[in-house]
Amino acid sequence: MARVVKVFRTLRNHWKKSTFAVCVLSYGGHWLYGKHCDNVLRREACIEARAFGHQLIGPQEHLKKAIVILNPAACNRKANSLFEKNAAPILHLAGVEVKIVKTDYEGQAKKLMELMDQTDMLIIAGGDGTLQEVITGLLRRVDEETFSKIPIGFIPLGSSNSLSQSLHLVSDNKVQHITSATLSILKGETVPLDVLQIKSEKEQPVFALFGLRWGAFRDVTASISKYWYLGPLKTRAAHWFSSLKQWPQSHQASLSYLAPVPRPPDLPTEIPPRPNLLYRIYRRLKNYWNPPIEEPEPERWESKDISTLELTVSTHNKNPVKRVSTDIIVALHGNVCIINSIEFLLIGKVLNPMESIEDASQIEASAASLNLPEVSILFEKEYEAMSVEVRLLPRKLRFFCSAERREQLAQAQ
Repeated sequence: MARVVKVFRTLRNHWKKSTFAVCVLSYGGHWLYGKHCDNVLRREACIEARAFGHQLIGPQEHLKKAIVILNPAACNRKANSLFEKNAAPILHLAGVEVKIVKTDYEGQAKKLMELMDQTDMLIIAGGDGTLQEVITGLLRRVDEETFSKIPIGFIPLGSSNSLSQSLHLVSDNKVQHITSATLSILKGETVPLDVLQIKSEKEQPVFALFGLRWGAFRDVTASISKYWYLGPLKTRAAHWFSSLKQWPQSHQASLSYLAPVPRPPDLPTEIPPRPNLLYRIYRRLKNYWNPPIEEPEPERWESKDISTLELTVSTHNKNPVKRVSTDIIVALHGNVCIINSIEFLLIGKVLNPMESIEDASQIEASAASLNLPEVSILFEKEYEAMSVEVRLLPRKLRFFCSAERREQLAQAQ
């Protein structure tokens, strides 16, 4: 008993050191517990992946091949370590023949896609920037009709992973997020996604999965990093300084768009039986003597001048399971007036066009043409602004999706 009293007396007499020691031990214990939980998640994922590796394959079958486009610079240069610890063991245990291609500089992924050989699956390990580069490089190929049928997996390793919310269960635990995304690739369930084709008169087309942004909130997004020295106030400071430069916030442009058209029907899951020989001969002779003549109807563009805080052109990829009847949505976030400018000044946060599109004035269209002033546009990455034409390629690519997330999105319709 005397020893216990002596210990408490010592702790009371040295309360500063005791408090510091308790804080250090608490932090160390929490850190060790987090590491233990991460190891448990990795072990469970590897056990599940090993079951795929134990499956027998026929003598005429070959191991599945996967090409991984890895951006080591993603997530503050932690992407390579995250992939090697959390994703690579799962792919190897599943018996997948993995070929890892690492990018060295920005834009290299586009060039690598031009040299890519045929593979069973394509895996993108990075963030939104890496994803956009790979999609653009893939669809710029001459034989893109063949390579666009390759299923694509997305492993979220970047600082921004917008697509992951549409494909995988969202988790605050980075390890769980990566392992679940990798396991969904092995399970093989896919979902079709729309692609935006953005054409200009000067450059090759660029492709995006979510949308295109232009306006006040986009400008703030690009300038937040300049005020890094203000810490948690940098976003609000970017809004204030942007308002000081231009008041009220006004962005004018000329918008032309085509009326929405019905989307093409889903492709059948089963291949229909081939007609008999006589019917095929009759059909060929009929098409030879009376070839069908299809005269395309002229496109009827509607034009209007707009003045808004923010303009977005977005797809329906936020919920790819939802059945939609339109192609793209042109959303105008607020008309130019003093009230909306004050809201922009006081909002103090960056607008996410995918989340706030319901509150905006919407125009449904099958294609849109934007004539913009000399400012920049942002669609997954930042580009120089110019007159662009935006068209949607419906269900152009197929991405691996977890069954649990698919059920959640289906229930949310």
